[in-house]
Amino acid sequence: MNDKNNSPVITLSLVSLTMGGLSIGMTEFLMMGVLPDISHSLQVSIPQAGYLISIYALGVVIGAPLMAAIAGNHKPKQMLIALMLMVFVFNGMFAVAPGYGWLLAARFLAGLPHGAFFGIGAVVATKLAKPGREARSVALMFAGLTVANIIGVPLGTFISHNFSWRFSFGLVALFALMAIVSIRFWMPDVRMEKQGSFAASLGIFKKIDLWLVIAISAIGTGGFFSWISYIAPVVIHVSGFSSSLVALVMVIIGLGMAAGNFLGGRMADRFAPLKAIAILLLLMIVVLLGFVALIHFKLPTIFMAFVVGAVGFAVIAPMQILIIQVAQGAEMLASSTLQATSNFGNALGAFLGGVPIAAGYGYTSPEFVGCILAGFGFCICLLLFYRFNTATKTSSIASPVPV
Repeated sequence: MNDKNNSPVITLSLVSLTMGGLSIGMTEFLMMGVLPDISHSLQVSIPQAGYLISIYALGVVIGAPLMAAIAGNHKPKQMLIALMLMVFVFNGMFAVAPGYGWLLAARFLAGLPHGAFFGIGAVVATKLAKPGREARSVALMFAGLTVANIIGVPLGTFISHNFSWRFSFGLVALFALMAIVSIRFWMPDVRMEKQGSFAASLGIFKKIDLWLVIAISAIGTGGFFSWISYIAPVVIHVSGFSSSLVALVMVIIGLGMAAGNFLGGRMADRFAPLKAIAILLLLMIVVLLGFVALIHFKLPTIFMAFVVGAVGFAVIAPMQILIIQVAQGAEMLASSTLQATSNFGNALGAFLGGVPIAAGYGYTSPEFVGCILAGFGFCICLLLFYRFNTATKTSSIASPVPV
């Protein structure tokens, strides 16, 4: 049976990846909503509780290449189940951990499977997809992240506020268990090209083009994180929203991210991934400036929050397809690494966005930082266009990435 001609098999397989994305998305983002509850419960300061966010990101960065190295010796389906089992066990461990030290350990361990799951899942999604629909298949997997932001995180936050944050992370573990079952019974054994040894796969990091793609992820996408990291103070202190309505704004952003996720997949399939990324980074500059221009008006602010969320998240699927194309022969390692660099972009955008606020330039200043970061990303795209086109014209043996 050819799975690519079996639509129910493809759909159920991608749904199982979406379920995994939901559990990982809640693992990452739920902490922001329940931080005060954990701080009060453990009688630690908010900054101390915030270390639970930082150590998760550290786990993602370390785990991405580590898990990808292990993955080379196993079938993708087996590895995806194992990674989800880690999400299940360590979120369950977090839910029952007796003290702060155990919580730190559980959060670090829960971050280890993050990058590898999305990296391996992206490669599997492209293998399952029909020709010309690879990016849309990847987007469906990442839809789990958007569902986590729209439904999962608000639900977990409600449970935490009204019952206990431990129940919230128990729910995350339950979603991970559901993902394990769905992958086990719905996903076929996908045949992968021989990746070679991990040491051989590390050779992809000698490619300048790969580092340029990583730079786009770490710098260009930092423009979105520069904006969203300070969305609460800007809508409260500049737009005049009450603090109780910030959650509504976040849901609107989540809906925009969901729409953008599928938009990015379609753009990558239609225009090729690098062109889609370049277009989206230019659009990011435009919509960030539009957000600043309309920030004093409530309804336009809500509309622009949706639009910026859509443009910011649309770049994910094209980025995954692009790095898979560049890293031929070591796709899983490169795709997993991209998840680590996106976490770096998150940190970079949040840090640089906070610098002008600290200097007294106001709560809208991160949007201008975001424009600069997106602009740098666009310039790197232009450099990649030049390199790909030059390789096509000057080398008869070159295998440039389609643009």
